[in-house]
Amino acid sequence: MILYIAEKPSLARAIAAALPGPQKKQEGCIWLPNGDCISWCIGHLLEQAEPHIYNPAFKTWQLDHLPIIPSDWQWQEKANTKKQLGILKKLIKQATQLVHAGDPDREGQLLVDEVLHYAKVPAQKLQQTQRVLISDLTPVAVKKSLQQLKSNAEFAALSRSALARARADWLFGLNLTRAYTIRGRQAGYQGVLSIGRVQTPVLGLVVARDTERENFVAKNYYQVWAQITTPENQHFQAKWLPSDACRPYMDEEGRVLNRALAKNVASRIENQPALVSQADYKQKKQPPPLPYNLSSLQIDAAKIFAMSAQQVLDTCQALYERHQIITYPRSDCRYLPTLQHRDAKAIINALSKGSEALAKSTKNANSNLKSKAWNDKQVTAHHAIIPTSQAHKAASLNKTESQIFGLIARQYLMQFYPDYQYLSTLIQLDIAGGKFEAKGSTPVALGWRSLLPTKKKSDHEEEQEQLPNLKKGDSLWCDQGIIRDKVTTPPAAFTDATLLAAMTGISRFVSDKSIKAILKETDGLGTDATRAGIIEILFKREFLIRQGKQIHASQTGRAFADTLPSQLVTPDMTAQWEAQLNAMSLGESRYQDFMAGLTDNLTDLLTQSKSVSTASLQHLPAPKRNPFKKRSATRKRSTKSKAKKPA
Repeated sequence: MILYIAEKPSLARAIAAALPGPQKKQEGCIWLPNGDCISWCIGHLLEQAEPHIYNPAFKTWQLDHLPIIPSDWQWQEKANTKKQLGILKKLIKQATQLVHAGDPDREGQLLVDEVLHYAKVPAQKLQQTQRVLISDLTPVAVKKSLQQLKSNAEFAALSRSALARARADWLFGLNLTRAYTIRGRQAGYQGVLSIGRVQTPVLGLVVARDTERENFVAKNYYQVWAQITTPENQHFQAKWLPSDACRPYMDEEGRVLNRALAKNVASRIENQPALVSQADYKQKKQPPPLPYNLSSLQIDAAKIFAMSAQQVLDTCQALYERHQIITYPRSDCRYLPTLQHRDAKAIINALSKGSEALAKSTKNANSNLKSKAWNDKQVTAHHAIIPTSQAHKAASLNKTESQIFGLIARQYLMQFYPDYQYLSTLIQLDIAGGKFEAKGSTPVALGWRSLLPTKKKSDHEEEQEQLPNLKKGDSLWCDQGIIRDKVTTPPAAFTDATLLAAMTGISRFVSDKSIKAILKETDGLGTDATRAGIIEILFKREFLIRQGKQIHASQTGRAFADTLPSQLVTPDMTAQWEAQLNAMSLGESRYQDFMAGLTDNLTDLLTQSKSVSTASLQHLPAPKRNPFKKRSATRKRSTKSKAKKPA
């Protein structure tokens, strides 16, 4: 008997739909006519054991208990899924062959592996366990995946790295949360001061931005523009490029701070000849942007529809599981396997039947085109999020689902449109001894950009669409010099879109070159699958607040961040963790070395927590909910989240 173990019921149903009937449904499983069986987890069926399981005394939070470091790690059965775990354990025992069908990522690998180990599967049977990687729940795609089984042993290193992350998060979060919560209570604050390897640096990021905005001092600066006329009576503007002699009157960004200087330049160039010193015209092409991964989709959805990261993730899960209209949504990859290109024609055809807007977008799509998105070397355990052959169901989606699916479909269709072509122009002028410059970008062929809404050109954009055809040595005329009064602005407050972008591109906020390099390689703070949950935790803990579209640190969040050592509120430590975990997943580093280093660092941080000043935690507003009140089992069941645990 072959037993397929899916990560969740929806995946089990998709596997069943791809296998022969008639099938018999029983509680917790589906039997196939040949005696094989499909069962499922419901997310994690097991969790790291609570501290009091190791020692009943740990039920009470006390500083002298810390650090709590288990010598023999234990799993704990989750109360609300205990029944399904029991069913699985019986089926695992009966099975002669096991097929691991967890989601194709680090967490999905561990989720089923932990059940197999907890069920004490014999070593030989464990070694023969196979792995199926399913990113598309349509029957055709699932059948194809079931024909490409791999040995589950190939993914042992990936599973170890996920286990190391889970245990490290437990050690780090539990010990430091207890330490700072107790210190907070001693100062009079009765809330939980939770710490996580990702959530705390994100809080630090928002606090730093708020502080920078509050301390910002606006400066006036000035630009000079020359109004130019050609002999053919064509008009354009060129911007003054201050010389080195003007440095004493400029800031570090090269902005002129002295209006008298700007006024002098403007008056000197008025009614003066202008000589073309350089005229470059280059035909350029821009390929279509890559299909979405989850983070890039969340960023665009926040910008366009003002959706939170969690809203986008929840909507994607519905599109993937319920409608089967998109591929696996928790992907961190923006590339596609070359074999997937064979499905392009069928997917485009399905999109043409989805809605009027989609039909219009598919009209000029050429399924024979192959963009740079198809690249096997860049595809990891999963590929970019794209529509499936069920895209014709788009007409039945609700408004939010339609908006998200529309973005995914448009990004996919762009791959079958030609490059955007434009003429890039750079003109430099000498006027009365000063250097001036005009830049232009003239569309030649819209290509994939024809799928985007028309962008309104801002009055402040310095790139002009049409510039005259000139050559070096041409004589023009400057009619007048125009002074534009400008004021420096503080960095913008974070929004859902920019906070996600900051988490994804966190290396921009780090000065240490070695850490910056690590963060570029590991793609930032958290993973595509966890970022939404991390942001939500910070709101639930009342560390972050919303003001319209803006995200700010609350009074409590700021006070808490001020209490913590810089190691906890900057991304450096998280970057080093991710680098080590990534190396572990590739079999390049050892679990034992990672855990040993982490426990040493944890001990140092706990020592610091005992001497840190808690003055900023006094007189804080009380949390809206009692953080120490235990919820009833009914309440727990009603608020159970389908999402995987965030870091």
